[in-house]
Amino acid sequence: MDTGILAQLVEDRAAKRPVVLATRLTDGFGKLVYPTEKQEENWLIKASHEVLASDRAAIVAGPDGDWFLNPFNPPLRLIIVGAVHIAQPLARMGQLAGYDVTVIDPRTSFASENRFPDIDLRHDWPDEAMAALAPDTRTAVVTLTHDPKLDDPALQAALKSAAFYIGALGSKKTHAARVARLKAAGFEDIDIARIHGPVGLSIGAKSPAEIAISIMAQITETLRQ
Repeated sequence: MDTGILAQLVEDRAAKRPVVLATRLTDGFGKLVYPTEKQEENWLIKASHEVLASDRAAIVAGPDGDWFLNPFNPPLRLIIVGAVHIAQPLARMGQLAGYDVTVIDPRTSFASENRFPDIDLRHDWPDEAMAALAPDTRTAVVTLTHDPKLDDPALQAALKSAAFYIGALGSKKTHAARVARLKAAGFEDIDIARIHGPVGLSIGAKSPAEIAISIMAQITETLRQ
């Protein structure tokens, strides 16, 4: 690999920028392709989007021969706001599914290492923690507290980000009240529609673990679409 490309790839990985290493198989010529690039060939941009979305390498046919496209995606992240009982199985399931999991809750009695072993715990208020975490296109955000003081700042930060999934626990009545507050805060319907509320697939879940399963399934469904 060209040392310039390698150095840039290392820099992209550190900055958590999604990028595709494209190599022309006929002569080994390689270059990095970014999903936001405009000047590249349309076919290469489209193919790069597809391998980033699938997170799998592929060989594609170009106008000048076959190309090997190798995606380098930032790690998947799951940010859970509210260290409540549902958060415990959800955090474990997120880890098993390959996510870097962070739980945000200023209430230290809830967000304790005893309840969340081996999980990144943040005791900042959600607006401060979300600003530091900077959700990107590989991040899912789930709010679980039912408390507007904690959920709303996190949802507002998530809606301003490129997070691929946003979910909020609560009944339809609770979600309607949440929507009204977000509109009062200046968010448009098209923005608020990104929130999955009530969160999770409708599978008849009752227990915390079952609800966590429904949430993780919906996150997976959204990721793979």
